Amino acid sequence: MFKTLVNAWKVADLRKKILFTVAILVIYRFGNAVPIPFINAEALSQLFMDNGENVLYGYLNLLTGGSFTSCTVFALSITPYITASIIVQLLTMAIPALERMIKEGGEEGRKKQAKIMRYAAVALGLIEGFVYYLTLYRNNIIAEGVFVAEGGTFDTILVGAIIVMTFAAGTAVVMWLGELINDHGIGNGISMILFAGIVSRLPVSIGSIWNFIAGGNKLNVGNLIIAVVLLLVSVVLVGFVVWVTNAERRITVQYAKRVVGRKIYGGQSSYIPMKVNMTGVMPIIFASSIVSIPAMIAGFFNAPAEGSFWDVFLDIVNAPSPVYIVLYFLLIIAFSFFYAYAQFNPIEIANNMKQNGGFIPGLRPGRPSAAYISRVLKNVTVLGAVFLGLVAVLPIIVSAFSAELSNMALGGTTLLIVVGVALETVNQLETQLVMRHYKGFLN
Repeated sequence: MFKTLVNAWKVADLRKKILFTVAILVIYRFGNAVPIPFINAEALSQLFMDNGENVLYGYLNLLTGGSFTSCTVFALSITPYITASIIVQLLTMAIPALERMIKEGGEEGRKKQAKIMRYAAVALGLIEGFVYYLTLYRNNIIAEGVFVAEGGTFDTILVGAIIVMTFAAGTAVVMWLGELINDHGIGNGISMILFAGIVSRLPVSIGSIWNFIAGGNKLNVGNLIIAVVLLLVSVVLVGFVVWVTNAERRITVQYAKRVVGRKIYGGQSSYIPMKVNMTGVMPIIFASSIVSIPAMIAGFFNAPAEGSFWDVFLDIVNAPSPVYIVLYFLLIIAFSFFYAYAQFNPIEIANNMKQNGGFIPGLRPGRPSAAYISRVLKNVTVLGAVFLGLVAVLPIIVSAFSAELSNMALGGTTLLIVVGVALETVNQLETQLVMRHYKGFLN
């Protein structure tokens, strides 16, 4: 990986792309430090201090690089765009006309899909911004009497509108920064922004580990041993994630010889690659959004009385309860299958092979080949889905045994995003090096 970065830095064109990407990420981090107007900073800090173990807040803070709990201009970051892309993909599968427009339109169809995602992301930014504003308003974090000396309805509406529109504008700017990285940087802009946000939280994570080891200015040997064991497990887990991310199942395809004019085509062997983790981290993100709905709805209301039905219900469905863990794991499995079959259509692949004179050795072209590809895809997806589920659930199980380890509840998601983006970025740099016939790289 480091050799690839060094080789890419030696190429002037790629060096400009790397520097441009870094500059955009620096601008993004500066935006995370610009506060939303009309916010009581002390009350805001107290709110999230009192809800330090809230998994929903931790999840949003993870994806936004800490700007969510700081209530900055980029507090929503790229989360509305991620949700919008999921919704558009679902609609594409559910609405045949939309699917035809995208598939048959080629490059123009993809541009239309991207435009739909942008508008949907801005709309979701307004909705999520309004929800966040209500949370702030309920907890008396919004300043009063800003435009009208004695406050009142007009003052509340105007301040609320400014805050909500600022949240939505921040989402639009982050989307634009991601597209700049795609067009002029090294690519993969949205993932790079997520990566930058997560990496920026490393000092906070290191501080939490230090407080766990040396809480109260006294070294705790037991906690030190636990921290060392967890560090070793994390190193092994990183290696395992890298191995699974790069692992793939290859289906051999043989192409028959064809005579076209005076030339002979085909006769060679190829393969269909199926990555074990072809869905990436998207099933985890979507599953996290679903299981966090009860906590999100509960945030609109006053805390239920201790021992009441709703108090018991929230304890059951919120992390790190067994019900939460099981539901989270099952949703990851379900969404892994959904995304795998959305990206990889066995019937379409079998038909394309048949049209180009290709066949799987030992199988007839057409329906038998499609059935075989579907069976292999199912087996591979099971492995990938179980892998994603375990990586996401194990840190939550660990945090259930100690409140001091609650910050680890999203460690699996963090690890998958960081490792996945790093590997994808290196692969893109290698591809661009090969395209430029970089001698040092090819040798």
